[in-house]
Amino acid sequence: MAVDLQSVSEATSGAVGALLSTTILYPLDTCKTKYQAEVKAHGQQKYRYLSDVLWEAISTRQIVSLYQGLGTKNLQSFIAQFVYFYGYSYFKRLYLERSGFNSIGTKANLILAAAAGACTAIVTQPLDTASSRMQTSAFGKSKGLWQTLTAGTWSEAFDGLGISLLLTTNPAIQYTVFDQLKQRHLKRNQNITEKGSSPEALSALSAFMLGAISKSIATFLTYPAIRCKVMIQAADSNDDEAKKAPQKSHKTVHGVLHAIWKREGVPGFFKGLQAQILKTVLSSALLLMIKEKITAGTWLLILAARKYLLLTGSRLKSAQKP
Repeated sequence: MAVDLQSVSEATSGAVGALLSTTILYPLDTCKTKYQAEVKAHGQQKYRYLSDVLWEAISTRQIVSLYQGLGTKNLQSFIAQFVYFYGYSYFKRLYLERSGFNSIGTKANLILAAAAGACTAIVTQPLDTASSRMQTSAFGKSKGLWQTLTAGTWSEAFDGLGISLLLTTNPAIQYTVFDQLKQRHLKRNQNITEKGSSPEALSALSAFMLGAISKSIATFLTYPAIRCKVMIQAADSNDDEAKKAPQKSHKTVHGVLHAIWKREGVPGFFKGLQAQILKTVLSSALLLMIKEKITAGTWLLILAARKYLLLTGSRLKSAQKP
């Protein structure tokens, strides 16, 4: 068959894992995004702590609004993880086949992961921008996906694409570290999987711990770019205070960097780092844990479907013969 079944299995498992982890942690993600998007103005800020965002939702009876944009985020996460895991798995297998090596080095792994990440960023950028705008809208005033996308020009739907491409180093670092740690862990256990059987999987606890470690490293190294991206994609504030300040100038990388430096100084580039690490570590660890646990089942289902299609095809050919 022309389709790479192993890559499809990896992509499907990763996409399902992303869907579940995104839904579970979405309220935390909304609080984190709104907290990151705010820049101190005139020495004042609306959210001094991450918990202030949650308290605002509770005090205004807008708890449900913590889930605004969930559908768009899930769609974006599912497509992004499917494209990423398929591309990453396919590129790895292609590299091994063409090079003749038995394993992939760190440098090659980074390049392959970055290539898969770049493809993912381009495909899902409009959905990523829309979900960020929906999350950072005032509680209870978030628009639907189509209204959000059509509110501005088509080019605005790709706001932050440059930083998104730069941030392909984040999953590249994450999955490279995870893969290397996983390989070492599995080698220690000396488990050998027979060809054609389900791929060997980590235990839930091992996958969670390795995912947490790998994502923490990647998040710390790329956080200033992460905050710039959130600010570029954030919805314009409806507050009277914010209306007095020019908003469009902050929609460029230079404008965002200047605003952070002028109003918050160097610490501003790391505002919300703890919340980002908490959310992304939990999300990635859950994603990889779920992926590892369902990969075996997904692989068996794909093999069963392949066998069924082959048997059906052979029977049809036999029936057509005179």
